[in-house]
Amino acid sequence: MSNAKIEIRHLYKIFGPDPVAMMEKVREGVGKDQMIEEFGHVLGLSDINLKIPEKGIQVVMGLSGSGKSTLIRHINRLIEPTTGDVLVEGENVLEMNEQALRNFRRHRASMVFQKFALLPHRTVMENTVYGLEIQGLAEKEARKQAAHWIDRVGLSGYEENYPQQLSGGMQQRVGLARALATDADILLMDEAFSALDPLIRADMQNILLDLQQELHKTIVFITHDLEEALRIGDQIAILRDGEVVQQGTPQQIILKPKDDYIADFTKDINRGRVIQLKTIMSPVNDLLGPELSGEMMVEDAAQVVTESPSSQARVIDDSGRVIGAVNITNLIRAMARPDIETRLEEL
Repeated sequence: MSNAKIEIRHLYKIFGPDPVAMMEKVREGVGKDQMIEEFGHVLGLSDINLKIPEKGIQVVMGLSGSGKSTLIRHINRLIEPTTGDVLVEGENVLEMNEQALRNFRRHRASMVFQKFALLPHRTVMENTVYGLEIQGLAEKEARKQAAHWIDRVGLSGYEENYPQQLSGGMQQRVGLARALATDADILLMDEAFSALDPLIRADMQNILLDLQQELHKTIVFITHDLEEALRIGDQIAILRDGEVVQQGTPQQIILKPKDDYIADFTKDINRGRVIQLKTIMSPVNDLLGPELSGEMMVEDAAQVVTESPSSQARVIDDSGRVIGAVNITNLIRAMARPDIETRLEEL
């Protein structure tokens, strides 16, 4: 991936009194459970390798204890690794001196936290300008920029409110405005929406996706929720016990789970709302039918094709060029759960 914004190479993190010595045990094949039971150390991350493309949303997901929050904190070096490399545009974050690291955190990588991390004695405006103050921006310009982002996240009129006067969703909007105000290319989001109720969470996802359409940030988004990962991620990496089990697009994760662990994660997902036509289309044929975007989800396409006399549709790209075709059989098969799909193939 030549346009990788962030590249993580052979990253290990061992927690305990002598992590360097424990690396020899890891190289000898000692796993996470044995590391704890016999040596009193925790293997937090094991040989993580990720290439994160620029201007996209990289989701890292896994259950509690999988290492996902530990991983994201290595990108801005809130956690020091045991060994490995974290490259941002070719520069190794782990080799930065104190001043370079401070500048990196101030100007190039902003972070949004699960528990909002707002300063309770500061208003919405004062929280939002905080990063700009750290950057040294003049007060007038800082407040102007902050006001813009407060408006963009839908909080105009709340500038003088304090965090305790806001709902959880509103507090997280402040956290997002604060991160965006610094104009950093990289946005690190550590389970940023997981503390919110489902409706507010969906609203925040919409806000993030709408902003990303305009801003094209490089976003690393941590979550334990597969549906959230599938909805917002351009790429997904799934962690288990500190290791990457599978990485790929949402389509690849759903259609080709690497093992039973991933398959169990995905079995109850509504595939029709995740899989795009361009993923399942067949070669172009001569039959007529409506023209549908390759980006369209299978579930939406099924409604159109069902009403078409030909029971099929032509798939087009962004330029309007026909690139393939789908029919009702393709669509039904794509929407079926894996166990049902197996039975369809046997018929």
